[in-house]
Amino acid sequence: MNALRVGNASGFYGDRLSAWGEMLDGGELDVLTGDYLAELTMLILGRDRMRDPSLGYAKTFLRQLEGALGTALERGVRLVTNAGGLNPAGLAAAIGALADRLGLTVRIGYVEGDALARPDALTANAYLGAFGIAACLDAGADVVVTGRVTDASLAVGPAISRFGWTRDDLDALAGATVAGHLIECGAQVTGGNFSFFTELPDGGHRPGFPIAEIHADGSSVLTKHPGTGGAVTVETVTAQLLYEVGGPAYLGPDVVTRLDTVELAPDGPDRVRVSGVRGTPPPGTLKVGVNNLGGFRNSMTFVLCGLDIPAKAALVRGQLEEAVGKEGLEFTLARTDHPDAGDTEAASALLHVHLRDGDKARAGRAFSAAAVELALASYPGCTLTTLPGDATPYGVFTADAVPQDAVAHVAVLPDGARVPIAPPARTAAPPTGEQTPGGRSDHAGPTRRAPLGELVGARSGDKGGDANLGVWARDDAGWAWLRGWLTVARLAELLPETAPLTVERYELPNLRAVNFVIRGLLGQGVAASTRFDPQAKALGELLRSRLADLPADLTPGVTS
Repeated sequence: MNALRVGNASGFYGDRLSAWGEMLDGGELDVLTGDYLAELTMLILGRDRMRDPSLGYAKTFLRQLEGALGTALERGVRLVTNAGGLNPAGLAAAIGALADRLGLTVRIGYVEGDALARPDALTANAYLGAFGIAACLDAGADVVVTGRVTDASLAVGPAISRFGWTRDDLDALAGATVAGHLIECGAQVTGGNFSFFTELPDGGHRPGFPIAEIHADGSSVLTKHPGTGGAVTVETVTAQLLYEVGGPAYLGPDVVTRLDTVELAPDGPDRVRVSGVRGTPPPGTLKVGVNNLGGFRNSMTFVLCGLDIPAKAALVRGQLEEAVGKEGLEFTLARTDHPDAGDTEAASALLHVHLRDGDKARAGRAFSAAAVELALASYPGCTLTTLPGDATPYGVFTADAVPQDAVAHVAVLPDGARVPIAPPARTAAPPTGEQTPGGRSDHAGPTRRAPLGELVGARSGDKGGDANLGVWARDDAGWAWLRGWLTVARLAELLPETAPLTVERYELPNLRAVNFVIRGLLGQGVAASTRFDPQAKALGELLRSRLADLPADLTPGVTS
């Protein structure tokens, strides 16, 4: 049976607007997917729905579909997206209305059941699997809309439908899950956000969107349309494979995918073969993402120039605490200043002041006005980068779990029939005890002081209040050194903010990689975080910039 060509045209709500058209016009596809649902997006959609109950889906998708639906129907490309968000039925109806306006006949299916009744939550959604998507495609749907499914399910569902997999085909499901994970973030697997972007043929200017050619055994080849930018190499695929994952056991509602079994190999220009993936039975529970409104927030930034930077910051702190009270105030001093600088900006540090409070009035003008009132009554050279503004609401994300059989997973077919999707009959407790301490380097001898990023790449991201940081070596010699050298203790030396936190360390030898899960780095989640890098996207690049004693016999360079 021929491979199923699954493309992706969206990695988040706000991705490249033209990507759907580019992917449809760029070459042959069987299925085109679009992922819109980050944890933060569910909060945004929840607030949309509070204002208008008919909303709750990604409105951008409708605009993209207006120019793409006719082409997809003409070429027989089926569309699968989680843009339904909190209201998949509403988006399905809107697509139907769009098709009528365009004079098109389209068969639409949608998946629901992820939304859970939680009176104390703004949104609560279980992460569903792929079999509801497959049921809609089996019934002839041209377009399938879902709410909160796992990101990989957008690709796994079409593969189930094409190849007739059952819940017992765990290895195949696991292989397709890896393929889905690789393409779900769009251009990130084709060179976007890549540590070694300067080595890409186009310097990373406009990477194309990815395609996974999925085979009947679950293996796949990652590629992209000819002539598009970026590149598909073992390293770009490795980078995405490490994105927002935990241990070797990658939990999902349909299968636990063993990331430590993934094998990557070049398969020609801009082609990487993914094989060897093994799967085990899924857990008996589904992850539930819960969003609540946490209160109100505001921020002001002071510019501190020249001498006595710490004393100037202390003065502002004392003045603001006296004006509005200490509770909820947070001060972060960014020492961006340089000694003996030739211009004001290079001589200045930034004092970021945040206030979070349940009282909108206190967090609003009362705070920002108090900051502005210091303009002529504080430290010498006092100035701010921000104008006084009102408070804005922020959200808090938490993760929960419910039994798989407690969720009414339903596929609504194009003819309106409602098909219940049974939970897996065979489940298993998630594996434990897979952390690896490291600490036995195979290298000895002379060293050189240089940035760690000369030898390793990194990719980092957020999961609720936690962050993950994946680090890979570029060759076998580098891996022999990295796996022993980069321990949790050394990570704490290089990234001091991780030192007081619980950090888990996992090795993925097939990828020559170490993955760290840093618990609590992002506090109550992206929407509530006041870190300069609230989603930990730059954490990997910070690590790569740190100076370390690197083995002198390991030299930087381009690898396969």
